[in-house]
Amino acid sequence: MPQHIVIIGAVALGSKAAARFKRLEPESRVTLVDRDKRIAYSGCGIPFYVSGEVSDVPELQSTSFHVLRDAEYFRKSKGVEVRTETEAVAIDRAAKTVTLTHLPSGRSEILAYDQLVLATGSKPVIPPIPGRELAGVHTVHNLESAESIRSLIASGNVKQAVVVGAGFIGLEMAVALVDLWGVETTVIELREQILPGVIGGNLSLTALRHMRDKGVRFQLGDQVLSLEGDGQGRVARVRTKHGEIPADLVIVAVGVRPNTELARVAGLAVSERGGITVDEYLRTSDPHIYAGGDCVELHHLLTGSKTFLPMGSLANRQGRVIGDNLAGGESRFLGVVGSWCVKLFDLAAAGTGLTLQAARSAGFNPLSVHVSQLDRAHFHPDRGVMSLDLIVERETGRVLGMQGTADRGDALVGKVNVIAGLLPSGLKVEALTSLEAAYSPPFSAALDILNVLGNAAENILAGRNRTIQVDAFAALWEQRENGTYFFLDCRERSDAKEETGANPEHWINIPQGELVDNMNKLPRDKSILVICGTGARSYEALITLLHNGFQDVISLEGGMSAVSATGLGVS
Repeated sequence: MPQHIVIIGAVALGSKAAARFKRLEPESRVTLVDRDKRIAYSGCGIPFYVSGEVSDVPELQSTSFHVLRDAEYFRKSKGVEVRTETEAVAIDRAAKTVTLTHLPSGRSEILAYDQLVLATGSKPVIPPIPGRELAGVHTVHNLESAESIRSLIASGNVKQAVVVGAGFIGLEMAVALVDLWGVETTVIELREQILPGVIGGNLSLTALRHMRDKGVRFQLGDQVLSLEGDGQGRVARVRTKHGEIPADLVIVAVGVRPNTELARVAGLAVSERGGITVDEYLRTSDPHIYAGGDCVELHHLLTGSKTFLPMGSLANRQGRVIGDNLAGGESRFLGVVGSWCVKLFDLAAAGTGLTLQAARSAGFNPLSVHVSQLDRAHFHPDRGVMSLDLIVERETGRVLGMQGTADRGDALVGKVNVIAGLLPSGLKVEALTSLEAAYSPPFSAALDILNVLGNAAENILAGRNRTIQVDAFAALWEQRENGTYFFLDCRERSDAKEETGANPEHWINIPQGELVDNMNKLPRDKSILVICGTGARSYEALITLLHNGFQDVISLEGGMSAVSATGLGVS
């Protein structure tokens, strides 16, 4: 029997659910409702429109075959009725109606539904900072905000900008401002690292160093106290705990929260964190109402807890599930592991699953294993460096997550996607060591970096390798004068000459192949920290030293490649 489906929200999930359902039930009626003029656009593409990489807004609204996804497109191509500039203000669950208000005219309408979908998305978090109402202060939440930001920059009146927040959107906006517009940009972050919560501290340092090298300024561990104007109602400077920063433009990007007020008032179950509660079929507490996208909380497949993960990719997948189920199907969305990627100038960062800190917070006893190596055959001219952190449960060897940075984003995302696909099945380190990967020198190394990462984790878990990560190494290097550690560089002499020349009394170079013949040069009353280029030869050296009776030996994970990438250095 034909139905009337009403969908509130017409960006990612809403438009996907509408199109899927109409393919399954062409005789049924679908009404898409959205408060904005423009619908079905890529919100994730907004920073690239601001940067100028995407030349026009319609590119973010178009299909892959260059057709604009407007109301007329949905009517003609999908058989879906669209109400733009229309806000859903109330839901009567008993009567199964939605009250709508047409925003330009103020006209109200009551629309009956058989089943309802909530795709109300999220809204930007705006801290209660004095001066936030000044002209020139923006969030990044829809196409109108994107156009306002780009128009202001293109006017030539923005010489200095401040971005508040060092998450995905904040960093992408900083890249856009500096790379293509040449705007002097400062990023302020309350926490002590960039990309907080999604990547470990050492990899975060790698991304931080790269962005600083490109000209972005950072004030980490700082807090915005107020935004101050120029006397004409425009922002002129940002006052923080650490001082003042001139600013013609301020972008607030400290996160988003689920937009669930409509659901809450209607009496639907909403979690303490604010997301709509849904089951695996994406049904709400009302069996006639579905919800998905940025307004819901999802099941985390590794921790078993609820999580909020506003991603366009997830919204599109959930839209298909909801479309199926509106038509009587039983499709399920089982949950997420939390996969992401971001491009920061010439560096890519990506990850999936839990970070070391998140794993600890979830009650695991985790280990972080780091590997840095070339992303393809060492002799190929297109080779680049990839650095990966694998998060492993110590007792079981179960993989809990992986994060990384790389010169080649496609290569990194490919590795992350492999792990993301295997995490829900309980991936173990032993399976990673024997994972089959396609090989050709232009694309990968003969021993894939995922195999190397699994091997390294297996050796550490078995106690065959004793390691230290780069931040801990840097702390020990700072204390080198106390003489507790002997720093042994086992690279070839040509590779180690810079460090040995600068620190001849502390940094000793004996190539790994010459160790057996030079045991008498090593102290047996000190801890020996072995260093090489990537960690491979230092592991070999560690085995040699332990076999020859040295008791206190550790190897630097990632070697000098990791030291160089983080910018911690050996001075």
